[in-house]
Amino acid sequence: MSELVRFGVSLEKELLERFDNLIRSRKYTNRSEALRDMIRQELLKQEWEAGGEVAGAITFIYDHHTRELLSKITDIQHDSQEVIISTQHIHLDHHHCLEIIAVKGRVKKVLKLADLLKAIKGVRHCALSMTGSGEEVIK
Repeated sequence: MSELVRFGVSLEKELLERFDNLIRSRKYTNRSEALRDMIRQELLKQEWEAGGEVAGAITFIYDHHTRELLSKITDIQHDSQEVIISTQHIHLDHHHCLEIIAVKGRVKKVLKLADLLKAIKGVRHCALSMTGSGEEVIK
């Protein structure tokens, strides 16, 4: 187990009250856990900005009746095999499909893939959710 270090933090009373309300709403049991998560998140963002590795999901909805859309999506996915782990295709209704692409790789390549998919005519909405890949230095 890693060595724990205690330290003090000085905050304005109102800021601390707002922080306590936030961590209660997110079901943290104490401030230390919430601070650890916030610090890890900021360190991960720093690694990502430096070109680190991420894992995540690109989720998008599209109208499969849009001309040439399926061909464009397939071409982009074939060109991005380096970061795509798997895909899942779901029929939402007669016109709309949901696609979920699991990704792992360098942040720039994952962002490029999400941007390419988002820009295709017929894609109604596209969202990227990223987290660390497990390879990061942060423990």
